[in-house]
Amino acid sequence: MTTRLTVAQALVRFLAAQYTERDGERRRLIGATWGIFGHGNVAGLGQALVEYADVMPYHQGRNEQSMVHAAVGYARQSNRLSTHAVTTSIGPGATNLVTGAALATVNHLPVLLLPGDTFATRPADPVLQQLEVPYAGDVSVNDALRPVSRYFDRVTRPEALIPAALQAVRVLTDPVETGAVTLALPQDVQAEAYDWPDDFFAERTWTVRRPGADPAELAEAVRALRAARRPLVVAGGGVHHSRAEEALAAFAGATGIPVASTQAGKGSLRHDHPQDVGAVGHTGTATADELARTADLVIGVGTRWTDFTTASGTLFAHPDVRFVNLNIASFDGHKLSGTPLVADARSGLEALTEALLGHGHRVADSYVAEYTEDKARWEQRVDACYAAEEPDARPTQPQVLGALDALVDESDVLINAAGSLPGDLHKLWRARSRDQYHLEYGYSCMGYEIPAAIGVKLAAPERNVWALVGDGTYLMMPTEIVTAVQEGVAIKVLLLQNHGYASIGGLSEETGGERYGTAYRYRAADGTFSGEPLPVDLAANAASLGMRVLRARTVRDLRAALAEARAADTPTCVYVETETADTVSGAPPAQAWWDVPVAETATRPSAVKARELYERHVSTRRRHL
Repeated sequence: MTTRLTVAQALVRFLAAQYTERDGERRRLIGATWGIFGHGNVAGLGQALVEYADVMPYHQGRNEQSMVHAAVGYARQSNRLSTHAVTTSIGPGATNLVTGAALATVNHLPVLLLPGDTFATRPADPVLQQLEVPYAGDVSVNDALRPVSRYFDRVTRPEALIPAALQAVRVLTDPVETGAVTLALPQDVQAEAYDWPDDFFAERTWTVRRPGADPAELAEAVRALRAARRPLVVAGGGVHHSRAEEALAAFAGATGIPVASTQAGKGSLRHDHPQDVGAVGHTGTATADELARTADLVIGVGTRWTDFTTASGTLFAHPDVRFVNLNIASFDGHKLSGTPLVADARSGLEALTEALLGHGHRVADSYVAEYTEDKARWEQRVDACYAAEEPDARPTQPQVLGALDALVDESDVLINAAGSLPGDLHKLWRARSRDQYHLEYGYSCMGYEIPAAIGVKLAAPERNVWALVGDGTYLMMPTEIVTAVQEGVAIKVLLLQNHGYASIGGLSEETGGERYGTAYRYRAADGTFSGEPLPVDLAANAASLGMRVLRARTVRDLRAALAEARAADTPTCVYVETETADTVSGAPPAQAWWDVPVAETATRPSAVKARELYERHVSTRRRHL
């Protein structure tokens, strides 16, 4: 039996029938489609979404990149078991997807991209928005999506949709391969009719695998753990993707091994778990980083070992340090010349715990006492950063976080991605639940926070969802505030004004750049941007987009505004200008290095001094072989 539909109609029908299942939990794979329509998709996918509005929910976006961010936020909150599709026209709409696609792929988060494409039949050449490449007639701007997609196909014939759609869903549901998936759809093919086999529209359930550990790899990992005197776990985002938090807590509690976390892995243990020692790496705590420097065995669980985590190869300083990498991806399992334990994080941790308990293995009491005392000292530093002794003064950035920390509970979700906030949050925030801390730091994309908050709120409507943004990242992409207002998505935006790119300004100063070009200020007489702050009013901007705005001028105001925003059932923004506008934040300084190359030759004293310091740090870097 067959049904005659257009390619776009068939695709929508197919997507509405795809499901995932893991541990008995069954979810619809594509929960909704975001779209902005132009001539390249309005009569194809646009018409199909109208035709099948009863089976495919639709969200109207304002910016193509931010629609991808919203889909990614939804996918992460849904544990990668469900995501959204995003459709755009050919041309600028399609190329606007590239940044969002890169973010999704870097973070191993599924999103389906459905950009329109130029005519497959080439009725006129060139058509509007066609990229003319003299050496290849089949190239369009959508080819820019190839390197940032985990799967890419251009559907130039109706019947080609069947294998392309099946391959797309296979990749979206694969815990190793997942990321951005792109099906480029020429606008004439979208509208072309075909007799589709009805089996194409039958419900399909894709099982998300939990592969177990190879016995030989498991035995090798157990031997390494039993021989270690100062082991340390580094928990990455894979712990959350696998829902392995309870397995990690059981492993840490049984063995006494301390657990540090990457940006993606923070919240793998609650902040008050005895074995949680906080953030690790360049933005880590003094406790975790000192443990990392002296660890003789490091067990990475679901981490990609980025340069922030390893302090650009300078953090793990023990002369005999070795690594065990529990990761579902073999590619990551072999990093740092580690012993690979290629398995699902939860399955692998459960197997390790069982094997070690069989040997009665636990670290020395003296080691537990050491990191417990160090953790208590760090918590005192956090308390000092959060404290606001003058409630009628303008708050510092850590005091803003302290006010929020005093208000939220484990049901709140915090979203951030760029600027100085990720460093402060990683060091200072006390994560109360496995999914409270939502930092996108794989791509560190300014503008991610507000659209991602919408996606998270759509996935978890009962939760309080906070988008924490500085003025720099706000100006990148505030447009989805209109979407939140339109659809009544009651996100909370905490907008911090510090008059510029504060994080990069501080980094510029440290590396000899003298904060050049990083402040939002008028030009001074010498031509530099060092005059008075610009008279922009971001609170008024947010209000002009339809959002309710609460202005907080003091710590006291801030506390009241945050409480009012948390109780609100409409999109609400709390705007606050922070103190120490010309510094990064007032939080504890970096506890580990990060490699940002400094000019090898210069005449300005600041650059010369920065280069000397850089060379000292570089000399401590090592390759783990």
